[in-house]
Amino acid sequence: MKKSLLTLTLGGLGIGITEFVMMGLLPDIAKDLAITIPEAGHLISAYALGVVVGAPLLVAITGSYPPKKILIALMIMFTAFNALSAFSPDYTMMLAARFLAGLPHGAFFGVGSVVASRIAGKGKEAQAVSLMFAGLTIANVVGVPLGTYIGHHYSWRYTFVIIVIVGLITLLSLKLWMPNLSATKDRDLKKELAFFKLPEAWLIILMIAIGTGGLFSWYSYIAPLLTDVSGFSADSITYILVLAGLGMLVGNFIGGKLADKFSPAKASFSLLIAMAVALFIVHYVSYNQTFSLIMTFITGAIAFAVAAPIQMLMINTAKGSEMIAASVSQASFNIGNALGAFLGGLPLAAGFDYTSPVWVGTVMALSGAVFAWLLISRTKRLALAK
Repeated sequence: MKKSLLTLTLGGLGIGITEFVMMGLLPDIAKDLAITIPEAGHLISAYALGVVVGAPLLVAITGSYPPKKILIALMIMFTAFNALSAFSPDYTMMLAARFLAGLPHGAFFGVGSVVASRIAGKGKEAQAVSLMFAGLTIANVVGVPLGTYIGHHYSWRYTFVIIVIVGLITLLSLKLWMPNLSATKDRDLKKELAFFKLPEAWLIILMIAIGTGGLFSWYSYIAPLLTDVSGFSADSITYILVLAGLGMLVGNFIGGKLADKFSPAKASFSLLIAMAVALFIVHYVSYNQTFSLIMTFITGAIAFAVAAPIQMLMINTAKGSEMIAASVSQASFNIGNALGAFLGGLPLAAGFDYTSPVWVGTVMALSGAVFAWLLISRTKRLALAK
């Protein structure tokens, strides 16, 4: 791995921990801040809202600067606002800190994706992007379980201190190892935003927001699925989530290779179909512990394999608007996070069992595949018309 790509992996690690560790720390934070679990859940929503707002806004503001300076500025924000989270004295301050911590998330991945594709070897652009997203998967394998353990047994504030340390290490690595790539010359924000007038842009956004929402319909309710349906003990959930994280780690690199070998569009379409099939199978095998474990790994792998292809698809489609488009795709992932969790919870509220969210996830993944197919068809028609 190039050192310059390692800096992006480290950034992804820190962002992955701060995003996903909140799920495991909610009871501890709620108790410490004297709030209810649902109120603590608003901290997750506040972060997601920060991602959606900050991704296009920060790239629009900073896009004319050299990428190295943008990434350093974003990581300074990330580190400072997570430090604010660690020392927040009450719920209101914590809510604000989580929103602010979410602001640089999408922008970092948006700019980082473009940087990774620029410094990658020819024909290995998607694999380079997958190395950045590897930080998210490593966070799920190591960082989130460790942060959850520390939060349970010591203090959730120490977990955020660790996140701050990761941020500081990332800053140092960016300073030392990230090459000084040139800034975009004669940048015209109006022309960049014109990309979002094209049908292709919205097909990709819908594909991400709805298709990847299928993952979160499953993952948001994986703990009760494993305990109430598969019959695992509550103590074993952390270890099973590590298994899911390992699947994500493996799938992330497979997705990058598939996108480079075939095309980002074809890889995205195929993987969304595979995600729907995997979720369909999960519904029927969750009553068997062995098959449940196997599908936890496989579903995690397929679900995260789509990350790099979709990001490369957006970058390749948005010629001249790569950074802002790549950041919007990250905002769309977070919309998928919220949408999948919300829609997946509807059948539970109606009284169905914990296998029901995967049906919602199956439909969402298939819907994402339809948008991918429409994009591929439109691209072919436009190519033939020329």
